[in-house]
Amino acid sequence: MGQPAGAAATDLAVAVLTVSDTRGPEDDSSGDYLAAAATAAGHRVVARTLVPDDIYRLRAVLSGWIADPAVEVVLVTGGTGFAGRDSTPEAVTPLLDKHIVGFGEVFRALSLAEIGSSTVQSRALAGLANGTLLFCMPGSTGACRTAWEGILLEQLDSRHRPCNFVGLLRGA
Repeated sequence: MGQPAGAAATDLAVAVLTVSDTRGPEDDSSGDYLAAAATAAGHRVVARTLVPDDIYRLRAVLSGWIADPAVEVVLVTGGTGFAGRDSTPEAVTPLLDKHIVGFGEVFRALSLAEIGSSTVQSRALAGLANGTLLFCMPGSTGACRTAWEGILLEQLDSRHRPCNFVGLLRGA
C-alpha cells in the first residue's frame, strides 16, 4: 500500500463548503484547514463559500458545483450532527448517485479513538454525484483533520495503492 516512489500526484479541483449558523468567513477554522490541507497536497481550491444550516441553500450551492465540470471534489464541513438545524445529510443525500458508505464508517472508527462514544453522533457521509465526489464532515477542525489525514489525503492521491478516487474521476 502507500505511494510508489517517484510517481507524480494528480491535482484535483476542490471546492470547500462550510455549513454553519454561527461562523463567518473570519472565523471559519474548519474551512481554512480543509482549503490549506487540499492546497498542501497539491490540489487547487477553485471555490469556497459558507452557508447557514438550511437544506435548500446547501442544495443550491452543491447543485451548482455538481453541475460544474470544473469542480471534481467538494469538501463539506458542518451540519452533520443531531442539533435542531443540522441538515447536511438531508440536503446532500438526495443529490447523490452513489453513496460511499465506507467513508462514514471509517471516519467514525478513526474518531472513536479521539472522542470515544460521542462519535456515534456523527453523520459524516460521502458519495458521487454527476462525476463529482462529495465528502461531508463534522464542523470541528479536529474532525476535519481526522477525515483529511485518515482518509482523504490518501484517497485523493493518484499514487495511493491499491486504489484511490482519482482514477474514478479521471478514468485512469
